[in-house]
Amino acid sequence: MRLSVLLESLDYEIVGVQDSANLQIAKLAFDSKEVCNDCLFFCLKGRNFDGHNFANTALKKGAVAIVVERVLDIDIPQIVVQDTRSALSIVSANFYANPSNRLKIIGITGTNGKTTTSYMLSSILRACGKKVGIIGTLGVRYDSENGEIYLPSDLTTPDPIFLQETLAKMRLNGVEYIVMEVSAHALYYNKMDGVNFVACIFTNFTQDHLDFFETMTAYKKAKSQLFTPNRCSLAILNGDDETGREFGKTRENGKETTLYYGLHTPTDAFAIITDERLDGTECVFNINDAVARAFISLTGRHNLYNALASITCAVALGVPIEQGVLGFGNLQRVDGRLERLGKVNGADIFVDFAHTPDGLEQSLSALKKYAVGRLICLFGCGGNRDKTKRAVMGATVAKKCDFAVLTSDNPRFEDPLDIIAEIERGYRRFSTKYVVVPDRKKAIEYAIGALRAGDILLVAGKGGEKYQEIMGIKYPFCDNDIIEKIIQKEEPF
Repeated sequence: MRLSVLLESLDYEIVGVQDSANLQIAKLAFDSKEVCNDCLFFCLKGRNFDGHNFANTALKKGAVAIVVERVLDIDIPQIVVQDTRSALSIVSANFYANPSNRLKIIGITGTNGKTTTSYMLSSILRACGKKVGIIGTLGVRYDSENGEIYLPSDLTTPDPIFLQETLAKMRLNGVEYIVMEVSAHALYYNKMDGVNFVACIFTNFTQDHLDFFETMTAYKKAKSQLFTPNRCSLAILNGDDETGREFGKTRENGKETTLYYGLHTPTDAFAIITDERLDGTECVFNINDAVARAFISLTGRHNLYNALASITCAVALGVPIEQGVLGFGNLQRVDGRLERLGKVNGADIFVDFAHTPDGLEQSLSALKKYAVGRLICLFGCGGNRDKTKRAVMGATVAKKCDFAVLTSDNPRFEDPLDIIAEIERGYRRFSTKYVVVPDRKKAIEYAIGALRAGDILLVAGKGGEKYQEIMGIKYPFCDNDIIEKIIQKEEPF
């Protein structure tokens, strides 16, 4: 593709070889290891590295032009831009013929609930006969003529080149709707430039990622970027969340549509609960006076919020509510999202991705009312991430649970015992009823072995992850697999 075509909609200046706009580009790359002949290389600036330092390496490997924020002393055409990350997003979209222009993309952001909401909304749309793709923490999924395509992803929101390539493939396979999780990091790094949304959903805002954003104000600012008028014409916001209301106020004088959902404050969409059980919630939805009854087969009131967000968005996009709620019946579980795995010794076992103080409190609150015996939580905290939430999570579990097993999560480059010690500081303020078992597999075995009839065990933190990250290496590890093997052994023959 000609360089001039790739640079459309981009504010830039070309420095270097004359008539370089006619260069033919065969590949895009921002990692010098991925560069090959006829490649356009993007010099991205990060907190710990600067891609400008790898420009010469890219030239030697076959790059024919580079995108920079400052002119370098190098004999190669240079496209000078203000922000190479934004340029990467826009050029990636151009390279793949701007697939989002011919797709209906729904973005979901918030601290917790993004994955569950995305799967609920996808199920609703499928119940209406729509062909749907999902992009998020659990990877990429979409239907093709040869069956479902699954692509793993290390990031909640993929990097622009992979993202735009994936959108293009989905379009070629006849996908109409794409439901995509949008992380605060993706918004901060301008990964959503070049993506057009038909609607955007906000779930909630609580503490997370302060290792990166440092303050809640900076974290909130990143989230708010999804709801700017030029990016989001239809916003579905949690009206029971202060930040959701705040995001909505900035849109009140525009032509954009803003809908609020909630359970407690006056909102455009709400639900009346008729029955709550361990296996789900029965309710009546009212979306701008369109009414339908449904059963949400996921435990907890926080999952009712996720359901409200998804059905509100679907109805706003033209889905008949009576048909849309059928999607909830087709969704029995979401991998690692307060997922009920089975029973051992008369006790129920759940796995959840909860890795924030609020997420953990919501899940524990949902289970506590059904614990005839003890509520037990097994959890840890990730290494090289927000350290301030460790003691808070410890305190949360101590206040909610009868017993806890403190263990390792993804320690990364930290000592698991140091992480656990920080959790203990918060936990011991409210309880001493816990045990430390650093090896996560042994911790799970210990916790299940201690269960009695009527107990409920929540294994929290990793959810559907298939690995444990230790010293830069991702070792195969899955909470579900370990638990299911133990349950199978306990089942009578």
